[in-house]
Amino acid sequence: MDMSMLVRPETENMISGLMLELGIPAHLKGYQYLRSAINMCVDDMELIGSVTKLLYPDLAKKYATTDQKIERAIRNAIEVSWERGNAELFKKLFGYSNGSGHSRPTNSEYIASVADYVRLEEGYV
Repeated sequence: MDMSMLVRPETENMISGLMLELGIPAHLKGYQYLRSAINMCVDDMELIGSVTKLLYPDLAKKYATTDQKIERAIRNAIEVSWERGNAELFKKLFGYSNGSGHSRPTNSEYIASVADYVRLEEGYV
């Protein structure tokens, strides 16, 4: 079953808006993968505890690719985001930004933080 179908359209719009504000260009493969991953985690936060065992394999099936390519494309999108994104939004979501000397968030941290923010804003909790 396609988990992203369970997410409301306004939630998808919010996720897309956040990702663009976070500096992820829509043309990157990782943009699509990350948006789907966040959608799935908004619906089921348990997935964030099993990124490599459940989330990446589900995404790989959906996009007819491998877990490794999913992980790498998401990591690349986050690296681009870290360099280009809105520092204030990073501080709001993660508590730090590129200018604060921290290294970029991991894939899991990034997905979890954005999904949690969306859940709170959209009243899923």
